[in-house]
Amino acid sequence: MDAATARFIEDVTTLAPETLATVFDHVLSLRRQGGREASRALKLSASEQAALDHAIRSALLPRAAELDAHRSGLHSDSLSAVMIGARTVRKHASLPQEQYALLTCPFTAVGVAVPGHPANDQ
Repeated sequence: MDAATARFIEDVTTLAPETLATVFDHVLSLRRQGGREASRALKLSASEQAALDHAIRSALLPRAAELDAHRSGLHSDSLSAVMIGARTVRKHASLPQEQYALLTCPFTAVGVAVPGHPANDQ
């Protein structure tokens, strides 16, 4: 796993429960604005997907009771939201700038740093 994706996972999985709930709700609100299509455009190899899944589950599993105590189902919701974000960060160069911004905005809105999009470097 690349360093930027690992750092993103570490940063997001340590967020407070109320912040993770906010992130998940924001992710859901963007589904109708192109978030679903953008997320589907992220193609990872089986080994990349497995590595992300392992890293995210390993980080969030010890927090399952804490997250679910804040809001029922938040552990599962957090897994989904963090996976979308991690896949986005991992494949940021292959996404159009608009899709990258759409998929990362729930995280940047709560102060999580994400790598810049390559189009911004031109």
